[in-house]
Amino acid sequence: MPQVLSAHSRVRQNFAAQICALGSRRARLMTSPDFPAASDTLPEKPLCTGLRSRWRGYNSFTMSAQISSLVVGTLSAFRLIGWIFLALAVAGTISSTIFLGLALAGAWRYLRASRHVEATQDSNLPPVSVLKPVHGFEPALRENLGSFFCQEYPDYEILIAAAEENDAALPVVREVCARYPQIRSKVLVTGTPPWPNPPAYAFYRMTAISQHDILVTSDSDVRVSPNYLREVVAPLLDKKNGLVTCLYRGKSLGGFWSALDAIGMSVEMTAGVLVANLLEGMKFALGPTIAVRKDALAKIGGYPAVGDYFSNDFAIGSLVAKAGYRVILSRHVIDHVVPPMSFRRMWERQVRWAKGTRYSRPKGHFGTGLIFAMPYGILGFASATLLGLPGLALLLLGAALLNRLIECWVIGWKVVRDPQARRAVWLCPVRDIFGFLVWCASYLSPRTVWRDSQYELLEGGRIVRRERSTNE
Repeated sequence: MPQVLSAHSRVRQNFAAQICALGSRRARLMTSPDFPAASDTLPEKPLCTGLRSRWRGYNSFTMSAQISSLVVGTLSAFRLIGWIFLALAVAGTISSTIFLGLALAGAWRYLRASRHVEATQDSNLPPVSVLKPVHGFEPALRENLGSFFCQEYPDYEILIAAAEENDAALPVVREVCARYPQIRSKVLVTGTPPWPNPPAYAFYRMTAISQHDILVTSDSDVRVSPNYLREVVAPLLDKKNGLVTCLYRGKSLGGFWSALDAIGMSVEMTAGVLVANLLEGMKFALGPTIAVRKDALAKIGGYPAVGDYFSNDFAIGSLVAKAGYRVILSRHVIDHVVPPMSFRRMWERQVRWAKGTRYSRPKGHFGTGLIFAMPYGILGFASATLLGLPGLALLLLGAALLNRLIECWVIGWKVVRDPQARRAVWLCPVRDIFGFLVWCASYLSPRTVWRDSQYELLEGGRIVRRERSTNE
């Protein structure tokens, strides 16, 4: 670049000197006695032609120098951007590898603790009230509800609540209740929830008529095995334990988007929970199952205390932990049933959940951007290739793929025993890219659609209902 500029300067100096020389020569000619009269025609054309020719040459060289300068500057800028992207990719690869190490350590700790849990005698198991809110008909609702009526547990009741009498789920609910007359059950219609969080209000109404001191809350899209209550309730025999929650694996009912949603539950969600449990212990709960004692619930103000939180499961676990009780991660793993769905429906609910995490745990959610492997692997592959480093490009992409495959196998199969984690391991890298896009989208707007209403999320995880939505 300096050589181009110096040549440019020399051309300008030479051209200026020639102009001055021509001007002096013209002046001498005009003062000469042989100079023609004013009426005579002067030989201007050769001089003007020469000047124009020299000027065009000068402009051509100037333009070439400018274009060369622009090209060199642009290439330098692109190369600098490439190095910045490559540095970001390397940093992301390192951070996602560290997270994988923590997830593996958390998985080892969880599996080790699960092997040392002693069986509890029936005579020591307290009676339990199972609380289940429903909202609309869901695929496999009959099978999901039926699994709760087949528990190998000595004494429990099941309470089921819907907001309206004409809810499409109630005919199925009443059918299932009638099929198991030996299990005490009751159906409650609560009316339109006055709280922003409808499930929290349903739990509040069911708690008021429950007969037992141990409450087990569960979503309608959850399916459990016969030993579910026995394993979830047993830790609450220790009065220091105020709440028990458990991991869940996604169970797809068919379709690509359903499978992508389910593998995220089994691997991505589980890995985050295991790392949190490893680093700080359980300070939150997971909505698909929460077992809590009424005394611990009363100490935090009951369900009214979490009625205006979007992620009421996170809030109740956090409040119980702050009240001085231990929150226990059970060894039991449940099925979270995922119905067939379109891309739009899957995207909307994933972003909704991500927004809930963003406002409930803002620092932790921001740090989640560093745990994805595939986006950084792809970025590293592209930037290293453009910089002429093909070996490094393949290394970064290969490291990202290996990272997600290991996580899928260990977390998805060894921990939660999801057969899809073995059969369709390729879904995990795809899900990792999708999860990164969801994470980015969670920062675009504080509003979300839930059921048939639109909500705005506030700092701290609270929500305000805005206007009715026509999208549901």
